[in-house]
Amino acid sequence: MSIELMTLAMFATLIAAITLGHQLAFTLAGVATLFGLIDNGFNVPALFNLFANVVWGLMNNYTLVAIPLFIFMAQLLDQSKVAEALFESLYVVLGKIKGGLGLAVVAVCTVFAATTGIIGASVVAMGLLATPALMSKGYQKEMASGIICASGTLGILIPPSIMMVVFAGLTGLKETSVGNLFAGAIFPGLLLSGLYFLYITIRCNLNPRLGPPISREEASRWTSAQKWGMTLKSMLPPLGLILMVMGTILAGIATATEAAGMGALGAFLLALFNKALSWTVIRKSSVATLKTTAMVMMLFIGGNFFSTVFLSMGGGDVVADLFIGSGMNRWLVLIIMMFIVFILGMFVDWAAILFITVPIFMPIAMELDFNPLWFAILMCVNLQTSFLTPPFGYALFYFKGVAPADYTMMHVYKGILPFVALQLASILLLAFFPELITWLPGIFFGE
Repeated sequence: MSIELMTLAMFATLIAAITLGHQLAFTLAGVATLFGLIDNGFNVPALFNLFANVVWGLMNNYTLVAIPLFIFMAQLLDQSKVAEALFESLYVVLGKIKGGLGLAVVAVCTVFAATTGIIGASVVAMGLLATPALMSKGYQKEMASGIICASGTLGILIPPSIMMVVFAGLTGLKETSVGNLFAGAIFPGLLLSGLYFLYITIRCNLNPRLGPPISREEASRWTSAQKWGMTLKSMLPPLGLILMVMGTILAGIATATEAAGMGALGAFLLALFNKALSWTVIRKSSVATLKTTAMVMMLFIGGNFFSTVFLSMGGGDVVADLFIGSGMNRWLVLIIMMFIVFILGMFVDWAAILFITVPIFMPIAMELDFNPLWFAILMCVNLQTSFLTPPFGYALFYFKGVAPADYTMMHVYKGILPFVALQLASILLLAFFPELITWLPGIFFGE
């Protein structure tokens, strides 16, 4: 069988297996095993050695130690009621303007995203916390669901992000180290948050029924001094945690793994300070961390084995020749790669997309003389849409699970469409203004 047919058959088998609902990690490893045996003439010992080298390499990757630490930090923060205190204060400060409660949700999720990269926790927490408040003030259902779902996904982009750690582990490049990815993602994350702010403000001022303000009587219950005090009291702890994690990384004091350890300690102390720490919380957080870490590492093993077999049999060369050898303009190639990632995001988990596409697309991007860091962040922003795009956007189902009974999936689908458009607009802005990505890493790491 020719390498072209092998490449096509390997991807077709993978897509068919995923469509049938098989577990992704085992699907990736199983497809790799099947085609690895076919490629090397059913030499089982040779394929086993290849698999063992993949596993050994991953288990010795120091960067990946950051994954369980960041997950544990996120689990503890979910119990510490940081988001709840911050939303209550911003409810008072921003509630009196049109769309103010929606802006409060975006602000809380932006801060919360900078302390945890777990999407499920953010969407569920804000769904439970903010939906009743938004509904009681007369917010349109579509607007409310769109704000919560879109803002809740900021955690996958704004560092510290598990996706960035996974991306760095897949590439192994200096340009796409965890520190560079974290620094490069700060402005894109804030850009996206700012676009959400702008959209909510404009829409709610044009049509106040979409997001009415709280009453003057309710807003006047607190003095300006009380509002400032509430905001500072709720804002300082998470900002301190952000400084502990991101500050030490950007200052070159700590590696991402060391900063993750400090973040876990900070989240522990924050939960203790808020009197939300107990043996039950520690046990639940530890078990959830164990489960999530095991899932991510199994995906790493299956995904790396798949990409290793695919590249070793020459599949990467086939795809590269298809793009580069075709003579297409490099910007057209970039658009095609981003389109593929976007379409995959409608049906496949972000981790699977990374494991399948990064080993193939990154060498092509470098061959076309694109900045690796810039390309990586574009992919990560693109992958954020996978949480919102129907039919299988995880954030949509997280929200639906905690939304009031009168919410339908159609309300949720309609609500997220403008925010998906904003995410795509942010990709265009980052493509045209690459300095938004590369400037901070250049300042801190000289990249």
